Amino acid sequence: MTLLSGSLLFYAHGEPGHLLLLLISVLVNYLFGLHLEQRGRKRGRRLRRILFVTALTYNVGLLAYFKYGSGSPGLPPGISFYTFQILSYLTDVYRGEQKREESFLKLAGYITMFPQLLSGPLVGYGEIRSRLGEREFSADSVQEGLKLFTMGLAAKVLLADRIGLLWQEVQVTGFESISTPLAWIAAAAFSMKIYFDFYGYSLMAAGLGRMLGFELPENFRNPYMASSVRDFYRRWHMSLGRWFTKYVYIPLGGNRRGEFRTGCNLLAVWVLTSVWHGSTANFLIWGMLLWLAIVVERQLKAWGAGRWLEKGPARMLPHLYVCAFIPVTWMCFAITDISQLQIYLGRMFHIIPSQAVGVGDWQKALSDYGSLLAAGAFACTPAVRNLFRKLKDTLPGIMILAALFWLCVWRLQVEGHNPFMYLQF
Repeated sequence: MTLLSGSLLFYAHGEPGHLLLLLISVLVNYLFGLHLEQRGRKRGRRLRRILFVTALTYNVGLLAYFKYGSGSPGLPPGISFYTFQILSYLTDVYRGEQKREESFLKLAGYITMFPQLLSGPLVGYGEIRSRLGEREFSADSVQEGLKLFTMGLAAKVLLADRIGLLWQEVQVTGFESISTPLAWIAAAAFSMKIYFDFYGYSLMAAGLGRMLGFELPENFRNPYMASSVRDFYRRWHMSLGRWFTKYVYIPLGGNRRGEFRTGCNLLAVWVLTSVWHGSTANFLIWGMLLWLAIVVERQLKAWGAGRWLEKGPARMLPHLYVCAFIPVTWMCFAITDISQLQIYLGRMFHIIPSQAVGVGDWQKALSDYGSLLAAGAFACTPAVRNLFRKLKDTLPGIMILAALFWLCVWRLQVEGHNPFMYLQF
């Protein structure tokens, strides 16, 4: 009851106008879940199937209305994430993988749990079901949670927000007036901004969850150290990837029915992923580029074309390919105006001529943001995580974390609140 009340107060503080919608979703899906458990009689199975389709239609339709409906009053915060969690619960109950939850308070606490309500990570009901009824609070868990929270706060305030200023400057300047080197530098800056923004949120959610006695799943695992696009998206927003794998890719057949069918199944996943992020054409372009890259990578692997890249200095080439390709796809994600996207990609590849480019614009950008970009690049490696694990329980490590925490508080006081990017999805 305490968790539910606190979560609802948290939501109401930010968006009181959409609190009723959240409560209605919880109540309606609680009632759906009560009647979705498997039954032996044929008539019962048929009715259960109809009810399941009705539940899916209700939840997906509600999400689609608010995300894409022309008459929608705006996107309720967290609706994409809590809808996906609701769908996972209903599907697991329907399949017989989870028992229905008869306690309204427990299910409501799961759906509205404030650390991950707004932007994930997505958590299966089975992952935290036992903790909803009984969990232990201790000084150690609070301390561990606060340490994780501080790392997430630092990633957001000291890296994402600061590096993101370079991307904002380029937008103000105009894409027609930037040099090709600056276009690549700004794309790298946005790539780091979106990573540290969302990774920071996930760490903060995990830290708050730890304080409350929950173990939330890992959502990022050094994605920019990946050696392929496929590997990148196994490390990026891992909870969303697991959701699409379990509830879309595998039910469609996964990779069990030949390479052509596998490509079609991957296409379905990436189309849905694109639509989930937004209705504008740029998101579809983003998703199709990633799908195409993954399909090509699978074919090259099947032909054995990548074996020579596994030894010697050539091992770096796949990483360099990811570091070059992913920023290009992020530009397709970031720039919603297709004409502006064409201009930006044209400047990146020096296809579209520039207009009144400032002399030395990229040198100035490196002069102003070089140290931040270097710090961000270092933080993209496993080194920071390893240092955190090694030092977090030592006196020097605790002092560093305390300094980071208060530095972040000071930056927030000076610069004000900068919303998390994934709140808009």
